[in-house]
Amino acid sequence: MEGFLTALKAYQTFNPAGWVAIYRLLPMWAGIVACVVGLVLLVAGGGRAFRVLAGPVGAILGLVWTGAVTQKLGMGELSPQLPTLVAAGLMVLGFLFPPAITFVGVGIPLGLVAGQIAGPGDFLLGFAPGVIIGGVVGALLHRVVSTLVASAVGGWVLVIGALAALHQFSGLVGAVANQPWGVIIAALLFAIAGSVYQLAVRPSPEEAEKLRAEKERTKLRQAEQRALEKRWGAK
Repeated sequence: MEGFLTALKAYQTFNPAGWVAIYRLLPMWAGIVACVVGLVLLVAGGGRAFRVLAGPVGAILGLVWTGAVTQKLGMGELSPQLPTLVAAGLMVLGFLFPPAITFVGVGIPLGLVAGQIAGPGDFLLGFAPGVIIGGVVGALLHRVVSTLVASAVGGWVLVIGALAALHQFSGLVGAVANQPWGVIIAALLFAIAGSVYQLAVRPSPEEAEKLRAEKERTKLRQAEQRALEKRWGAK
């Protein structure tokens, strides 16, 4: 577990090779599971299923960004358990209220960018508005953001899972992993395809609920019609 958490630190920096290298820590069975999970996220992760994803995503956000945020805010040396505690809190929050994770997931990166633009001396002046504005926009566009996040995570989990599942059988996997940008582009293509499918083809949760209600009403009308015909036929 410690090695996995250490590998996740690569996602705090621009380190494509480190992002891809995480597949080496996954056994074959975990790679197969990751492929299945990735496919599910690509086709349905942005709907009601996002509640299941929001918890782990919140935990990862806590592990990845807590140290970066506290460092940028000049909070000094903090307890090493703090990222784990923040991750646990965000995981629970994600399961209970998924839009909160879209708020954090959009707001924190934009806040960090805004703080970086403002400069070290005025970092907080840029960070706070960036978090609030970005987070509110993310929460308001929850379905779009959740679909994009689910598709991005699904595409990445799928390619990492495929590498983990196949690397014991083929030296080609190592060669592919040594070209991290190729892996990233493959994941991006999967993510784009999943986003287009979910936003343009798959009905939204509200539309799906209306379709289900309409089907129920149709079945009820058909049942009443059959009962009426049966009564008249009996006479």
